[in-house]
Amino acid sequence: MKNIYLNIYKPSMANIIRSKKNIENNNLVGIPTETVYGLAGNAYSDKAIKKIFKLKKRPNFNPLIIHFKDIHDIKKDIIINKEFKKLYKVFCPGPITFILKKKKNSKISKIATSGKKTVAIRVPSHKITRSLLSQIKVPLAAPSANVASRLSPTSAEDVVDEFKNKLKFILDGGKCKIGIESTIIDLTDKPKILRTGFITAKKIYKILGKKIFVEKKPKTIKSPGQLNLHYSPGIPVYVNKISPKRGGAFITFGKKFKNGSNYFNLSKKSNLKEAANNLYKTMRTIKKSKFKSISVCKIPNSGLGVAINDRLKKAANK
Repeated sequence: MKNIYLNIYKPSMANIIRSKKNIENNNLVGIPTETVYGLAGNAYSDKAIKKIFKLKKRPNFNPLIIHFKDIHDIKKDIIINKEFKKLYKVFCPGPITFILKKKKNSKISKIATSGKKTVAIRVPSHKITRSLLSQIKVPLAAPSANVASRLSPTSAEDVVDEFKNKLKFILDGGKCKIGIESTIIDLTDKPKILRTGFITAKKIYKILGKKIFVEKKPKTIKSPGQLNLHYSPGIPVYVNKISPKRGGAFITFGKKFKNGSNYFNLSKKSNLKEAANNLYKTMRTIKKSKFKSISVCKIPNSGLGVAINDRLKKAANK
């Protein structure tokens, strides 16, 4: 399909180098990851970080995730521990974010961490972003490339939806493989999941061999995804319903629901991975189709369904 967007670029090496130069000049770049698209800037630059917060309209108390190429680069800024090493070996690069303590001599912008002594860090697996990280000498602050509280983008076109021409450079990495944000685990004390995701508490338990707590009501904001209203499509969302509201759309899961012009099935095969991958794109499609609301059938609350239900619950918050 022909690219009609002037700010979406093919992921050629020439354009990766252009992305590198943009970041070195404290400009922002839209980047693909395996989870969702990110809004990337130099994590060491206050100027770049301020641009991220301004473009996203993000509250300054909500810290950003910092993306590194590998553990060697992480060690320059972050104090790592045994739990991190075990999880890194199994899950990285991949869809997991760690909360760890920042080194005193770290160059990471204090604005990016919202003034905290802890940092949310991740090693993404998408080959395009890994190629970019290989070219630059700084980590990337890269929250999801959307306006704060809205749906995360899972394609380059979604990023344009969010920012129009306010973002001049977006690397096109195709549709995101996973489609929802990374699992976030706090390793500064007893391991605790702050945001559920593709890597479940059960998978983490198998590696660490200790109970993994899942925080439901955070007292302090240590990472993205902890605010009550999040992942909003911009129209009312109603969860655990059996039918749509008047003028609204109905998101279904599995074979038992009928087909209809206002029915949107996340996975007829009842596959939670497929459902997670389709969730945000489906909600965007519904909003663009001018439906007044979104009702969602009950989604199994196990495995990846826990993360899907977390997103839906926060999208439904008034």
